[in-house]
Amino acid sequence: MLLKTFGWSFAVTAGGLALAGVLWGWKGLAIVGILSVLEISLSFDNAVINAGILRKMNAFWQKIFLTIGILIAVFGMRLVFPIVIVAITAKLGPIEAIDLAINDKEQYEHLVTAAHPSIAAFGGMFLLMIFLDFIFEEREIKWLEWLERPLARLGKLDTLSVVVALGVLMVTATTFATDVAHGGGDKAATVLLSGVAGLLTYLIVGGISGYFEEKLEEEEEALEEAEAEAQAEAAAKSPAKNGGPTVVGLAGKAAFFMFLYLEVIDASFSFDGVIGAFAITNDIFEMALGLGIGAMYIRSLTVFLVRKGTLDDYVYLEHGAHYAIGALAVILLVTIKYEINEVITGGIGVALIGLSYWSSVVRNRREKGTGGATDRTEVSPGV
Repeated sequence: MLLKTFGWSFAVTAGGLALAGVLWGWKGLAIVGILSVLEISLSFDNAVINAGILRKMNAFWQKIFLTIGILIAVFGMRLVFPIVIVAITAKLGPIEAIDLAINDKEQYEHLVTAAHPSIAAFGGMFLLMIFLDFIFEEREIKWLEWLERPLARLGKLDTLSVVVALGVLMVTATTFATDVAHGGGDKAATVLLSGVAGLLTYLIVGGISGYFEEKLEEEEEALEEAEAEAQAEAAAKSPAKNGGPTVVGLAGKAAFFMFLYLEVIDASFSFDGVIGAFAITNDIFEMALGLGIGAMYIRSLTVFLVRKGTLDDYVYLEHGAHYAIGALAVILLVTIKYEINEVITGGIGVALIGLSYWSSVVRNRREKGTGGATDRTEVSPGV
C-alpha cells in the first residue's frame, strides 16, 4: 500500500536529487532537498483538504490527479506561474520574461517579490472563502464546539461568507496595502482588485463543482429508488439500465469540475511556497525541482489518506486542516506588508493538524470505552 501510493514520489525524489547533484553539485542538491521539505511542511493541510474532495471521485480521477495534476502543479504553478506573473506585472513578453528568469535572476526575483501583494490578495481571499464556508456550515461532528456551534447558527444567513470575506479584504486594503514592504507604495487598488478576483474564482469554480456534485447525488438517489422498486416488482434484472449512462455522464462532469477546484486550491497553497522559496534560491529551475518534489509527496499523501480512510477514522483532521487554511489565509494577507518566516507559517499548519489528530485519537478512545455510544455532536476533546 505504502509503496504503491508513494512509489512515484520516491522515484521522483531520487531522480530529482540526482539531477540536482549533477547540474549544481552538492549545494544545488541541498537547496532542492530544503525546498522539498519546505513545500511539504507548508502544504500538509492541503493534502487533508484535497483528500476530503478526492474521496468523492473514482479511481480514474484519482489517477488523473496524480498524473496530469502533478504536471500542472510542478510545471504550471512552480515554473510557469512565476514567469507569467513577471511578464504581466513588468509588461514583458513571455520570451523576455523567460530570458530575465535565466540570465538576470536578481531582477527576476525583485519583480516576483514586487508582485507579492496581488498574489497574496488573490490566494488569501480564495483560501479564506474555503475556511469561512467550512466554519459557517452546520455539520454533525464538531471539534471546537464552543466556537463552531454559534458560528454554524450564524452561517444560516445567506452569503455571510462573502460579506465577511469582503470586509476582511477592505480592512486589508486600507491597512496592510497602504505602505507595502514588497515593491513599496500604496497597493490598495491592486489588492482590492486581486482579492475580488480570488473571491470570484472561488465562487465560480466552487459553485460549478458544487452544482454538478448535487446533481450527481440526486441522480444516485433516483437510481437507488428505481432499483429498489424494480427489485420489489421483479420486473427486470437491470431496472436502472436507462439511467446508467446519465449517471456516468454527470459523474464525469462533477469529477472534472472538482478536479479543476482541486487545482485552484493547489495554486492558492503554492503562492506562499513560491514566494518563500526566493529566500533560499532565485534559480527558477532549482525552485521548480525542489517544490515539485514536495508537491508530488502532497499528492501521494492525499491519495494515501483517501485509500486508508484516514479522514473517517480521525474525524477532526478536516477541522484542523481548515483552521490551518484560515491561518494561512490571514498570514498571506498580513505578508502584504510584513514579512513572516516560512517556519512560522508551516509550523502553525502542522500544529493545528497535529492537535486535531490528537483530539481524534482521544475521541476514538472514548467511543471505544463507551461501546461506540458516544453522541457524535457532543464529544469534542478540543485542544
